[in-house]
Amino acid sequence: MKKINLMLTLCAIFTFSCEENTAYQSILDDPETYQATMKKLTDIIVYDIFSPPVASRVYAYPNVAAYEVIAAGSPDQYKSLAGQINGLKEAPNPNNENINFRLASLHAFTVVGKALIFSEPKMDEYYSNLISNLEKNGLSGKIKEASIAYGQEVAEHILDWADKDMYKQTRTFPKYTVQNETALWKPTPPDYMEGIEPHWREIRTLVLDSASQFPPIDPEEFSLEEKSEFYRQLKEVYEVGKGLDAEQKDIAQFWDCNPYVSHHRGHAMFATKKITPGGHWMGITAIATRQAKTDFESTVEVYTRVSIALFDGFISCWDEKWRSILVRPETLINEHIDPEWVPLLQTPPFPEYTSGHSVISRSAAVTLTDYFGDNFGFNDTTEVEYGLTARDFDSFLQASEEAAISRLYGGIHYMMAIDNGVDQGEKVGNYVTSNLITSIKK
Repeated sequence: MKKINLMLTLCAIFTFSCEENTAYQSILDDPETYQATMKKLTDIIVYDIFSPPVASRVYAYPNVAAYEVIAAGSPDQYKSLAGQINGLKEAPNPNNENINFRLASLHAFTVVGKALIFSEPKMDEYYSNLISNLEKNGLSGKIKEASIAYGQEVAEHILDWADKDMYKQTRTFPKYTVQNETALWKPTPPDYMEGIEPHWREIRTLVLDSASQFPPIDPEEFSLEEKSEFYRQLKEVYEVGKGLDAEQKDIAQFWDCNPYVSHHRGHAMFATKKITPGGHWMGITAIATRQAKTDFESTVEVYTRVSIALFDGFISCWDEKWRSILVRPETLINEHIDPEWVPLLQTPPFPEYTSGHSVISRSAAVTLTDYFGDNFGFNDTTEVEYGLTARDFDSFLQASEEAAISRLYGGIHYMMAIDNGVDQGEKVGNYVTSNLITSIKK
């Protein structure tokens, strides 16, 4: 009897010990760990005030790095992006049986993300706390070392590829010189900031074959004749802006997503930082993956697909913005209709056509719809931390349509920029989903 009790006691101790030593695995199994890491990156993007196009780059490369680790760990389930996105070659092969690919993916993500932001200590602190928590829950030295070593290899591979995307070169290109023509974009109040990223079309696309692959139709011919279609749309922005109801104001503010809004009170000036449009769709991706209860690998996959669609969407949109260089409604309304008129939202510092929100929201929505289906209803809580009320949507496409029309309510886009921007984003999204294979089972 004593021998039996001793055996049971030893078994209990052994079982408890095993559970204790592998508790770290439950942390890595939980997709919330990846979602939290994504959220940390978003918080740093907000803190560092990256412009919307640049923020899309900061989102794309870390996700690609994490995904390539996952694909290397499960080649029978996930297809590498090498040969599918422009210029990317095969990642290094894993050659250590102790690699935990989820930890390696998190390491690759944080290394690449850290290289693309300014506030590196914030990412260091987050990652250090994560590793410390894993160690407290039984992460062994050999697994940690093997996983980090492989994650580092993939991160360096991705950073070497990212370094060739023309981003660094465009930092030295000349700024846009404002031209006098009435039809062309000019800086807007209250800060009259210079145009953002006039050379973004030079950035290497990921899935699109070029920045100009999906050009929208030309904007309406510029005219201030009252019977012209251009003037009608200009007047529409003015009239809608004067007659907004509470719901329209809520919609405009919910989708504002301006990373830097300045406020002037007498001689004092202060600014508020907010999430970018891409960041909002990263937030929607988080909501969708939680609601669908995707596992760790699928969560990485979805974020990667959406971030690629956003990245290419911004390049496509910015190609048109700095081709047509169309003047903003605020400029013309103040000069030719009402000098006291102010749009509900602060006009962003870049040309009008096409609407960036319309393009990237549609490309992201098409990508999410392709993955989760047409009727995926959700409660969008992304903007709650910025003081706004959550909104309900019956589908991702419905959310993208509201994001698009919000720009008319905000007083910063003509309807042609919105409608044609949606069409442009649809084409980008469809091309990305049709040409990007991630899950082999799909």
